[in-house]
Amino acid sequence: MNSDIIKGKWKQLRGRIQERWGNLTNDDLDVVEGHSDYLTGKLQERYGWTKEKAQQELRDFSDKL
Repeated sequence: MNSDIIKGKWKQLRGRIQERWGNLTNDDLDVVEGHSDYLTGKLQERYGWTKEKAQQELRDFSDKL
């Protein structure tokens, strides 16, 4: 996912991200603030995924937008 897109549309995407990955808290999303690398890390942390799996999830999410 393009970092510029995430940063620019963070407020709109935040709700969709929480719908898709309900284990992410508001505090997690406050820390992420639109940075895809941080979001990848939080997905790994909350779901126990590998980095590759978290990145694939983000790509799938991005493709559906």
